[in-house]
Order: sequence, then C-alpha cells, then structure tokens
Amino acid sequence: VLEEHGHVWVGCDVSRDMLNMANERIEEKREAANNDSDSDENDSEDDASMQQNDGPKRKIEPSPGDLLHHDMGTGLPFRPATFDACISISALQWLCYSNSKDQLPKRRLMRFFSSLYKVLRRGARAVLQFYPETSEHAILISECAAKVGFAGGIVVDYPNSTKAKKHYLVLSFERAYKAPQGLTGMEGALLNDERAATGVRVADRDPNKASGKRNQNGKIAPRKKKGGGKTKEWILHKKETQRKKGKDTRTDTKYTGRKRPTRF
Repeated sequence: VLEEHGHVWVGCDVSRDMLNMANERIEEKREAANNDSDSDENDSEDDASMQQNDGPKRKIEPSPGDLLHHDMGTGLPFRPATFDACISISALQWLCYSNSKDQLPKRRLMRFFSSLYKVLRRGARAVLQFYPETSEHAILISECAAKVGFAGGIVVDYPNSTKAKKHYLVLSFERAYKAPQGLTGMEGALLNDERAATGVRVADRDPNKASGKRNQNGKIAPRKKKGGGKTKEWILHKKETQRKKGKDTRTDTKYTGRKRPTRF
C-alpha cells in the first residue's frame, strides 16, 4: 500500500522469520511485474512488425523500501527527523514483557517512544495498532508516550466486539491534537460473522480466559503434554526463544515436533 502511494519505507522486526516472509513477498511482486512486462512485449510483437519501436524497454524498478533486523525496545537507530510517519501492526504490546531479568517493560517503552520522538519530523504522526493483554498494559503504553512529549491517545474500534476489537495508539506533535473516534456499529458484528464463516480467529486477550501457566515475566507459555511430552507449539516457542538469545538453533522443518513411531 505504501509503495502504491509513492512512499519510501523502512521496516524493522525482531523476528528473522517475519523478515524472510517480507523478502519473499517483495520477490513475488518483482517476479509478477517481470511476467507482466514480458506479456506486454509479446502482445506488441505484431505491431512491432508494422512499425519500429525505438523506445527503451520498461525497467522493473526495485522496491523503494528496506528491511532491518532490530529490537525496537532498544530504540530506533535512525537520524533525527528522518521519517514523515510511523505505522506499526501488532508489535507494541510485546514491549510490555521481558525475556530476561535486564529487560524492564517501562524502560523499553521509554526507549522506543523517546527514539520515535526524535526520528519523526515535526508535524508527523504515528499510528500503532496493538493488542493489550490487560488494561494496565494500555495505560502504561499511553503514559510512556505522553512522558516523551507526544499528544494523542488510544482509539478503540468496535469496543463491544470480541473478535473485531482493535486498539490504536494515535500520536502527534500538536499539543491540541485530539485522537479520532473509534469505529462502532454493525460493522463489528458483520466482521465477526465473516471471520466465523471463514474460520479466521483472533487470539483471545482476556487473561481470565487464557489457558496455560504464566512464567516469571507474566507471559503465557505453551503447555506441555500430560505424559511429559512436548507439543509442537512448545517446541517452536522454545526454539524462537533460543534464537532471540543468539544461540545456534536448528531450522524448523515439517518434521519439527512430529511424533516418532513407538519402539518395538
């Protein structure tokens, strides 16, 4: 969407798997553009026999964006006043957790918002969509953003819907700025029906309904099997934790977490 409107973008993520998926989408888009240009050249072969076309061949431009493997809880590594806007989807809530003793959620949030305040140009705005697990997380996020100088607030779309409900942190440099009103009405109910029909499910954010035990950081860890075995979700979660710590971990395959046959 950003490229279609002529914007140059930079994306960062702490997960290399997500960055690999983004690279694959960029390559797929580039291949599709190449195929379209080839088909246009084939269609114009008949016309080329009647008249000579001296114009240069259409060149496929590279993607006007770049990807960066980075933890935004350590601050954004860009020059001051670099960006005109900031968009984030389902990333901000992870700063409310800690994977080690030296990671404090409030400190990580303050580093992120203070660096975001510096890298944005005056007059720019930021829209950060997130899923707070508790109301305390939402309050902590908004307080940290206000402390560094941002104005704005949290906008909630479809607050009475269990699956269509979304939280947005809308930030601006204007002190008199007021966040827009969230979406309400029948759209949320219709979205619930569509997701139920297509099988799309949004993860439950209610801590009272969440299953599984919490670790020392307050994060819900995947369950193990009753017999002492390990589920596939538990194995993938463990491997991702090891990767974040910089340890050598085997790549995920279709055999990861598969049940081995019983021995004779």
